[in-house]
Amino acid sequence: MNECAGKYFTAADKKLNDAYKQIEARLKDDAASKKLLVEAQRAWVAFRDAECKFQGGPIDMAGTIYPMAVANCQTSLTNDRLKDFHEYLNCPEGELNCPVPTAQ
Repeated sequence: MNECAGKYFTAADKKLNDAYKQIEARLKDDAASKKLLVEAQRAWVAFRDAECKFQGGPIDMAGTIYPMAVANCQTSLTNDRLKDFHEYLNCPEGELNCPVPTAQ
C-alpha cells in the first residue's frame, strides 16, 4: 500500500512539474512574474510538506501506515495545485485575475 501511494504521488508530481514548465514558458519574457511564480511554488511545496506531516501525525506514533498517509496527502494537495495551474493555463483572454498570459 505504501508503494502504491508513493507511485500515485510521483505521477501527480510529474503532471504538476509539466504544468509548471508550461507556465514558466509563458512567463519567459516577464522576469518579475517568473520570480513570483518560483517564490509561490517554493512556499506551496513547504506548505504541502508541513501539512502532510501534520496530517500523518507524529512519526514516532504513526507506525507503518505513516508513509502512506503522507503520500496520500501529498497526492491530494498536488492534484489541487495542478487544478490551479490548469486554470492559469486556460484563463479566458482578458481575465484580469489571471497571472499567466494566454498561449501564443
